Order: sequence, then structure tokens, then C-alpha cells
Amino acid sequence: MSILEQTKAKMRTAIEHFKNDLKNIRTGRANPGMVEHVMIEVYGSSMRLKDIASITTPEARVLQITPFDPQITATISKGIEKANLGFNPNIDGNIIRLKIPPMTEELRKKMAKICHDEKEKSKVIVRNLRREANELARHQKAEGEIGEDLLKKLEKQIQDETDKACKEIDELADKKEKEVAVI
Repeated sequence: MSILEQTKAKMRTAIEHFKNDLKNIRTGRANPGMVEHVMIEVYGSSMRLKDIASITTPEARVLQITPFDPQITATISKGIEKANLGFNPNIDGNIIRLKIPPMTEELRKKMAKICHDEKEKSKVIVRNLRREANELARHQKAEGEIGEDLLKKLEKQIQDETDKACKEIDELADKKEKEVAVI
């Protein structure tokens, strides 16, 4: 695999990781990503909520959690309370409902700041990948594996990929910040 292909793949991975980080940032709407990472103590071990229950959003401000095993409903409810997310679980038979309270202006600003910080971290990762790829290319030139013209072409392609990745990260962050700002 060439340096360029490896760098593209690593940048793709960084963007996917950033998308997952954005799912955890709260907006005014209910989103399964808000709770799917919560760890619940069941069956003698700690498991993620998304692995032991289905999480849906029947309404804009309601999350509905349906355990795969109805006998662990109360355990899941206690685990959500213990996670201290600011949601009060309401058990209705074998279903847990979480009403998402409206966000305050202070919380919106905090979430927008977190979004901005995550964006900057992701862009730093992409830039570090660019630096590593350029160092590999320069090393290949020093070893005589590639010529000067090929080095310049490779550095330009790596920069183009970096620019594309940073632009995509900016667009994803802007979209999420707009979701956070919506009342």
C-alpha cells in the first residue's frame, strides 16, 4: 500500500472517530448516541447500553430503551441514573423512557465549545498524519526509492488529502454546532 493510500485510510478513520465523538454531544433533540455508551453492570460484567438494549427516539425529546432481556430493565434504569447524565429514567413495563429536558443557554454554549474543541483535536490528528506521511516520503527520497519530482507530487497529493479532511471536519462541526443552537 502506498504512502498516499495509507494516509487517506488513516484520515478516513480520524474523520469516522470524530463523527462518533459528535454523536455524544448533546443537542436539543433526543439522540441514541447520548446514552449508548453508558456502561451497565449486568451478567457479572460491565456492558455498553447499546449492546444489551435497543435505543429509539419515538419523539423529539424522548429516548425509549427496550432491553433485549426484560429482566434487566431495573438494572438498566439504575445504571442510567448512576451515569449522572441528567435524565430520570421512567420504567413502563419492560420499556424505559427518558425525557430529555430542554437545554439552557449556558449548556448550549458548553456543548458548542466541546464541539469546537473536538474539531480542533481532529484537525491536529489529521495534520500529524500529514507530517508523518511527508516524513515517510522524504525518507524514501533519501533512500533513493523515489526522485525529487515524485516527492513533490506526493507531498502535494498528501496536502490535498489533508485539506479535504479538514474541510469535512469543519463541515461536520458546523452542522453539529447549528443543531446545538436550535431551541
